[in-house]
Amino acid sequence: MEKAMKINLKVWRQKNASDAGKFETYSVEANPDMSFLEMFDVLNENLISEGKEPVAFDHDCREGICGMCSMVINGRPHGPKGGITTCQLHMRSFNDGDTVVVEPWRANAFPVIKDLSVNRSAFDRIIAAGGFVSVNTGNAVDANAILIPKEVADKSFEAATCIGCGACVSACKNASAMLFVGAKVTQLALLPQGQAEAKTRVVAMVDQMDAEGFGACTNTGACAAECPKEIPLSVIATLNREYLKAKMSGH
Repeated sequence: MEKAMKINLKVWRQKNASDAGKFETYSVEANPDMSFLEMFDVLNENLISEGKEPVAFDHDCREGICGMCSMVINGRPHGPKGGITTCQLHMRSFNDGDTVVVEPWRANAFPVIKDLSVNRSAFDRIIAAGGFVSVNTGNAVDANAILIPKEVADKSFEAATCIGCGACVSACKNASAMLFVGAKVTQLALLPQGQAEAKTRVVAMVDQMDAEGFGACTNTGACAAECPKEIPLSVIATLNREYLKAKMSGH
């Protein structure tokens, strides 16, 4: 068994969206093979045993799928490693005695619920604004019933891997949601199944994004650099192209 590490934590504590909030300092012993969230479990067990309020943070699958584990760790969404979520970050990425600063996503469109937990229902409303896709709902058809070039299918799947965690918004100096919306628009824009509502979909989703208060994109690329699923910046170009086509056709 590997020797336990001592980690000094500076954790953002905030009662609710209207509270000013502040950093509080803790010390915790962690095994190097623990995930970052498991280390927070240990911290909360210690706090509860001391009669103190545990730190609220989002988590669900802990397998890099759901996108819930939204923490800014030492200034980077999901921490210092690329292409992973917070739950996939292990304590061996840090050194014994390190001080680690942990904050929530910072964006007006993601108001703090408590501590490190934020309300990301704005993303849900953007998805809902996109509406439905006109496809048959009977028995599943053969996989090759609609022929799609592999290159196109691969690009669509690449965009579809977005888990909606919000790291792109947190990383952006403008709190823009363009990478997220671009991914959701691109995955359908490339496929024949997504063409029937393509124009109304992109306009409705962009309008909802603006209504939620997300900032504008200035193409710094921070969103793609911090995306745990490595969604490419090119989806924003696709979003802009699809939006322009829709507006030019009168939508």
